[in-house]
Amino acid sequence: MDIFNKATDNLGPLGQYASRIHGYFAFPKLEGEISTRMKFRGKEKLVWSLNNYLGLANHPEVRKADADASADYGLAHPMGARMMTGQTDLHEKLERELAEFVGKESCYLLNYGYQGMVSIIDALVDRNDVIVYDSESHACIVDGVRLHLGKRFVFPHNDIKNLERQLERATRITAQTGGGIMVITEGVFGMSGDLGKLDEITALKKDFSFRLVVDDAHGFGVMGKTGAGVAEHFDVTGDVDVYFGTFAKAMAAIGAFVASTPEVIRYLAYNMRSQIFAKSLPMPLVVGALKRLDLVRKHPEFRKKLWTIANELQKGLRKRGFNLGNTQSPVTPVYLSGQTEEATAIAYDLRENYNIFCSIVGYPVVPKGIIIIRIIPTAMHTLEDVKYTLEAFTKIKENFDAGKYLVDKIVDINKT
Repeated sequence: MDIFNKATDNLGPLGQYASRIHGYFAFPKLEGEISTRMKFRGKEKLVWSLNNYLGLANHPEVRKADADASADYGLAHPMGARMMTGQTDLHEKLERELAEFVGKESCYLLNYGYQGMVSIIDALVDRNDVIVYDSESHACIVDGVRLHLGKRFVFPHNDIKNLERQLERATRITAQTGGGIMVITEGVFGMSGDLGKLDEITALKKDFSFRLVVDDAHGFGVMGKTGAGVAEHFDVTGDVDVYFGTFAKAMAAIGAFVASTPEVIRYLAYNMRSQIFAKSLPMPLVVGALKRLDLVRKHPEFRKKLWTIANELQKGLRKRGFNLGNTQSPVTPVYLSGQTEEATAIAYDLRENYNIFCSIVGYPVVPKGIIIIRIIPTAMHTLEDVKYTLEAFTKIKENFDAGKYLVDKIVDINKT
């Protein structure tokens, strides 16, 4: 059998629809300046799909810092990996400031969040250790766990009683192997918007010996009194052993970081394969991240505006009978019971008849029979945007309840 046969015979649960969805439902092109208004297929849309939480993507100070750094350094500087020739004072400065902001002693920059989390997990455990992780963990956590050669147990999402049982199992195993236990969860779960129960998880440390790793990609810059994340929100910063954040959400950039004790960070710097064997984060991204972090710290009004928009949107949707699950963050999932075919019909109606662009999620990203319309509020949206969107969703719900989106196949945009 030719290994390439799958490219034509078994495209996968999403790939099987590629000819119908490519360029519209999958791989769509949003054009123009990053904003709440962008063009899609030549028409302006109200966009609720960008993780530009604080509106920093096109902030004038950010754009200037990015442009000046690109002119001063170019994208090549520094050449080489951090360990070899890619170390600079500015990389170290950004690490110090990030560590201070999230309440940790030390920090290390990562080129990308996804590869960074995979590599953190891979570096911190060996075959004698046990990993226990939340069932709704992001794919980067799942892929990192897959590399683990030892035991791994999953607990149902935010089920602390079940987590206790998994910790009991893990404790019995490590008593024999001499290994340790790593618990992994998220700060804000990016699809559902609810929070990892860090207060309840850290409370288990009085009964069990484990280290806690938190992926706070959607919480960093957004949650907590100062924006330092979900650990700050729950006041358990000191009980989170490894804190992971990205620049791709609230900071609207590229890159990520991991923060912990100096000993752990030194160990990771010398053992994370995705960083040891990869080029150092380019200088314009480092300088840009410094400017973004400065704005996050100095302008709490950005975060306040984000929460104003998020609260009004979520309150209005719930008032209209929509199920938003248990979101406790700006992430706003609208849950409907339906099939993937209906999801595409809803997305098409929103985009073509109401000029609203938001992401529609169906199987296999979520279980069969569930549709999520995922809305991401930002500090750039206005209350008028919220009002218009609520009016549109009222009509969408009427159409959905009346069965108008029931179709027997995925909408083929090329034939509409």
